[in-house]
Amino acid sequence: MTAAIRSNAEPAHSTPAIATIGLHKKYGEIEVLKGIDFSACEGEVISILGASGSGKSTFLRCLNLLEMPSAGQLHIFGEEVSLKASRHGLSIANRKQVDRLRTEVAMVFQNFCLWGHMTVLENLTEAPVHVQKRPIAQVREEARAALERVGLSHRADAYPAQLSGGQQQRAAIARALVMKPRVLLFDEPTSALDPELVGEVLQVMRDLAGEGRTMLIVTHEMGFARDVSSRIVFLEEGRIGAQGTPHEMFGGGMNERFDRFIGRFKAD
Repeated sequence: MTAAIRSNAEPAHSTPAIATIGLHKKYGEIEVLKGIDFSACEGEVISILGASGSGKSTFLRCLNLLEMPSAGQLHIFGEEVSLKASRHGLSIANRKQVDRLRTEVAMVFQNFCLWGHMTVLENLTEAPVHVQKRPIAQVREEARAALERVGLSHRADAYPAQLSGGQQQRAAIARALVMKPRVLLFDEPTSALDPELVGEVLQVMRDLAGEGRTMLIVTHEMGFARDVSSRIVFLEEGRIGAQGTPHEMFGGGMNERFDRFIGRFKAD
């Protein structure tokens, strides 16, 4: 067994990087999230596990307001996000505040979401230059450094279609890093990859975790979650069913339903 990278790490600050209070999300009559109270401190690497349909990806998308909660509160670095009641739940009350806070939180998606008509380098520089209004020369330098960081400096001028799936996902991680976020959200970043390409993406994420970055990761990679996480959160039917250190969660006996859940992966 690989030694855990962060299981003994202490959060760097007491103020949560992200926190939710009573977070709900409904689609029509279907309630996907059922009142989640959650917090993640700076420096924590939290893997969010659970069966398909448990609400993992929906929860992660609510943290970046890619999905609007139906009820509850969201706090980013101690600042409550201003939301207001609307016909379908909650909506943004202060667009400038949300745009500002979104720069603190970057997301890496399952399917890369790279622009096909742009080179890898252009994909990395587009948002920092046009959204964050940063100098293009500086951003290009930082983008090349980020590509070097993920082992893709030689593919800066390639187009996404010329890359393997693993390379595209590493480019997507580099794009997130160029935004200089304080929190990285990963939504099943290896689920769209062929098995032989999974390892190269997980290695980049291991390196980032080892640097003390704040990361929230929805994943089905059990060994990876056990090795890199400071905390495991188990979602079940829209609620937090259990949470604890990897040693507590994977050691067995802490939560019967989680034991059954990971038992299916062991059986495979």
